[in-house]
Amino acid sequence: MYTESKCIGAQECVLVCDVGALTLTRNGIVTNVDKCTLCGDCAEVCPTKAIEMSGEERTVEELMDIIRKEIPFMDQSGGGVTFSGGEPLHHHLFLKEMLDACGKEGIHRCVDTTGFTNKKVLLEIAQRTDLFLYDLKMMDRNKHKEYTGVSNEKILDNLITLASLDVDVIIRIPLIKGVNDDLENMQQSARFIAGLPGKKRKVNILPYHNIASTKYEKLGLEGLHTNSNFEAPDEQTLERCLNIFKSHGVDAMVGG
Repeated sequence: MYTESKCIGAQECVLVCDVGALTLTRNGIVTNVDKCTLCGDCAEVCPTKAIEMSGEERTVEELMDIIRKEIPFMDQSGGGVTFSGGEPLHHHLFLKEMLDACGKEGIHRCVDTTGFTNKKVLLEIAQRTDLFLYDLKMMDRNKHKEYTGVSNEKILDNLITLASLDVDVIIRIPLIKGVNDDLENMQQSARFIAGLPGKKRKVNILPYHNIASTKYEKLGLEGLHTNSNFEAPDEQTLERCLNIFKSHGVDAMVGG
């Protein structure tokens, strides 16, 4: 949603939208996301760039052209390309092509995922991936469904599968005060990770932040942003979590 003071050419933006997704009100432009086709016409005519497109469609070769320009910096830093999202495994066909293209040029490939996918997709991606950043939000099945909308059974099972393969996996736990930072969840998480097959896995504990809230505002989806009351855990809680993982022989750190 954008105020009139920011939108000098607000009427232009509304007029160029031929599907009626934009309405000019006293409070500015209101976007009807059900009608919006993401054509980008409104962003093209907006003189102050108060409305802008957040992404572009690219082919594999177009993306590789961009990535190749960064190879000198990757070589110097030892880095590579990370495919994130959203959930990159929801676009696994395109992801496979990108991973193959990067692999042919010796570029390190990392996939940041929730692990919520079917086994066939997971194994196909694992064959092409050097490192997984794997989210593990909480161990309780019911609480996981309450906060994310899905059960965690598939996620836990897929993590066990990845751990049994010769693929590097760093487990990341986004920690939210009053949601998953309790003693029981941390102990269950530590026991589960310590019991994974293969080599020991590192854990990154990621304190909650609300950076995404600005994205909801830009898209006019404030009503869907239900996490406004979430808070980051305090230092004492973070220290307790680290000690729990340490007691189970798991290498954990805050951040990463």
